[in-house]
Amino acid sequence: MSQPPFGLVPAGQPVITEPTEAPSPTSFLYAIPPGAPGAKPFSHIVVFLLPGVTLPPDTAAAIYLVTPGQSGPSSRFLGGIGPGKESAIFNLGHDTSAPPSSSPPVVIGVSVEPAGSVAQRIAERSSSSSSGAAGQQALVTARPSTLVLAQRIIRNAFNFLSGFSGTAGQVEVVPLKAFEDWWRKFEGRVRSDPGFLERDES
Repeated sequence: MSQPPFGLVPAGQPVITEPTEAPSPTSFLYAIPPGAPGAKPFSHIVVFLLPGVTLPPDTAAAIYLVTPGQSGPSSRFLGGIGPGKESAIFNLGHDTSAPPSSSPPVVIGVSVEPAGSVAQRIAERSSSSSSGAAGQQALVTARPSTLVLAQRIIRNAFNFLSGFSGTAGQVEVVPLKAFEDWWRKFEGRVRSDPGFLERDES
């Protein structure tokens, strides 16, 4: 490619059209110094094809967040752009608030790859995100209902108070002090372990 085909806009910052480095004719690295004067914190970035630029047939641009490491840089796939989707917003997954100038820059990698490969990775990423959301939903729906919680409170009280029951004539009674003792113990348990009623400890 004779000219850099992409532009970037970190949220709240000016547009970037010149890559910091081009390791190959189809891959570009954009280093964004978080500690630059006047730079604002950002956690999202827009990547887009520059006007008049057309990618080669059957290709798309894969977007990566590149992070340094002791054994060399690693990259995390963020998504892609291409024909029909010439721009997109990507969440970097953390707030890149302005650190000291000695901190490494945020590096975005853009690589022109086969469209089928990029589309497959986008589908896999979406599926993984959906599974995570479903898992969170399952955790929410797995919490016991109000009826179950009430039954567990009553069972807890019954088990405690049954040891104090006595009779007054033909009537089985429980001393009020025993109930007060149960309530004090129960309230202390709730304070120290708020989730114990959500676990079936029968």
